Amino acid sequence: MSNSTASESKMVKTQKISLSELRVGMYVLSIYTKNKSVNIKSEGYILKTASIQQLKKSNVTFVDIDPTRTKQSEEKEKNTLPSSDSATQEAEEITSTASFDSEMKKAEQLYNNAKVLQKKILHDITQDKAIDLESVQESTDAIVDSIFRNQDALSCMSRLRVKDDYLVEHSLNVSILMTIFCKHMKIERKTMEDLALGAFLHDIGKTLIPDKVLQKPGKFTDEEYAVMKTHVMLGVKILEDTPNIPETSMMVVKEHHERLDGKGYPYGLTAGQISQYSRMIAIADCYDAMTAERVYKAGMHPIKAFKILISESPSAFDKKLVEQFIQCLGLYPIGTLVKLNSGKVGLISKLNKNKPLQPFVRVFYNTRLNQVISMEEIDLSKPKYNDQIESCVKPEEFNLDFTKFFKSAFLE
Repeated sequence: MSNSTASESKMVKTQKISLSELRVGMYVLSIYTKNKSVNIKSEGYILKTASIQQLKKSNVTFVDIDPTRTKQSEEKEKNTLPSSDSATQEAEEITSTASFDSEMKKAEQLYNNAKVLQKKILHDITQDKAIDLESVQESTDAIVDSIFRNQDALSCMSRLRVKDDYLVEHSLNVSILMTIFCKHMKIERKTMEDLALGAFLHDIGKTLIPDKVLQKPGKFTDEEYAVMKTHVMLGVKILEDTPNIPETSMMVVKEHHERLDGKGYPYGLTAGQISQYSRMIAIADCYDAMTAERVYKAGMHPIKAFKILISESPSAFDKKLVEQFIQCLGLYPIGTLVKLNSGKVGLISKLNKNKPLQPFVRVFYNTRLNQVISMEEIDLSKPKYNDQIESCVKPEEFNLDFTKFFKSAFLE
């Protein structure tokens, strides 16, 4: 960058624009990641689209430009902003991955706060009060932030279920799962935020369904099922009365029960009419519903839920997206309780991307000794442990206090 006098610096004109508005030929002064300003050591012209793509990958959301210095061509100058320069590096530092244990502390608080907010929203709806959309967006944006720091933390928190909090936890968990799914699919940040918001609100219509239907433990009659299905349009109506709901958020609320074979509801859409985002939330919604613990029904193990999703593909679900969903969560998702061949029981604490059947496990109980053991994290891919996962298990099989050991393993 050429030298400039103090008086010239004072006269620099700046304009803040979103990254989507950045074009080749513009002169960049500074960048922002999630509304945080990042000073860059080499301001300059954007000379090629690859530079914009690199900033996008670094989660830059806004930039300051000098509109008076925009060029009309890709003519090269000394002041350049290469895709691998210090600006990109500094952006990556802002969004660098946190350790699992450090992020768990933040994730626990975030998860609990989001549950309180979800309960308030559902209560407000029954009182015919408007949704506090700004608070919801702050919460779901924080979910996205956490997942970018370390997605395993909130993924783990979603495994800590309270049986009588199903509706609250389900909506929150689907928002978490949808965000992890979006990150895996490399969906751009703004769209991801809108999808996290839509997932958080996707079942709000259920709060207007009579409890005798909503809480029924057995199979619905045809009449009861017809009532239950109205929750989608009830939710849509609530959101239509809520200003500034993003179109993408509304779409997944409308279509989360649509299926590729046309047997979904409320519109009976078929494959060609269902967007990728709606196909994704259908998978996340169904998976969480199957694995949830309820007062009248035990949740199934993740692997069994995965098998059901696969068996219903490609008729109901998008087969390729189901495969990607399983890949991003792992065959044994973080927080899953497993028994090893050695008889030890523990919680999945980290995935091994290259060896999905051999994750990290924090063991704390020995079934052969019928007693608690000192907690230890083992990497099943290491030959020295000579141990493998035998099965997913339920805590009641060994009279274990799941919440106690979960907190001991991840939150203390």
